[in-house]
Amino acid sequence: MAEESPAPEQPEQTEQPSQLVEAGKVSRWLRENDFAHELMAADHRGIEIIKVERDFLLPIATALYAYGFNYMQCQCAYDSAPGQDLVSVYHLIKLSDNADRPEEVRLKVFLPREDPRVPSVYWIWKTADWQERESYDMFGIVYEGHPNLKRILMPEDWVGWPLRKDYITPEFYELQDAY
Repeated sequence: MAEESPAPEQPEQTEQPSQLVEAGKVSRWLRENDFAHELMAADHRGIEIIKVERDFLLPIATALYAYGFNYMQCQCAYDSAPGQDLVSVYHLIKLSDNADRPEEVRLKVFLPREDPRVPSVYWIWKTADWQERESYDMFGIVYEGHPNLKRILMPEDWVGWPLRKDYITPEFYELQDAY
């Protein structure tokens, strides 16, 4: 009698539990007050990251200011990939006199490359002034309502947005005399 060889063992199919992001203090407060947002995974320092639709940026930013986030430490932008969304990022801090470690939160607004418009938060945090101008200059994100949205690093007649991942560097650029 021929012995049957045992069937090769199949690796066990185990379902990976979905990685749930636990809501932090700020996200819970926003949910309790009916502010639509999406929670993203916290960064390496444990700072909450909240994804906000551009139509809800001003109401959420105003609410967070009223909640105590009185300082915008940084506004910046990045290009997620060639042909993909541009992202406007806001790093907010709740400063107080006796805080050993101030509370922090980041807002991210994902913008379609074809229509990168978002409301300016200049009227909430004045520190957004030059930072939004830099994001406009480098990525072409239009901050609607900004009082002086114009190039800040590149010459005014520069064509294109140098930090976009699909930007093609011109072979020649003629500098004009400043006189």
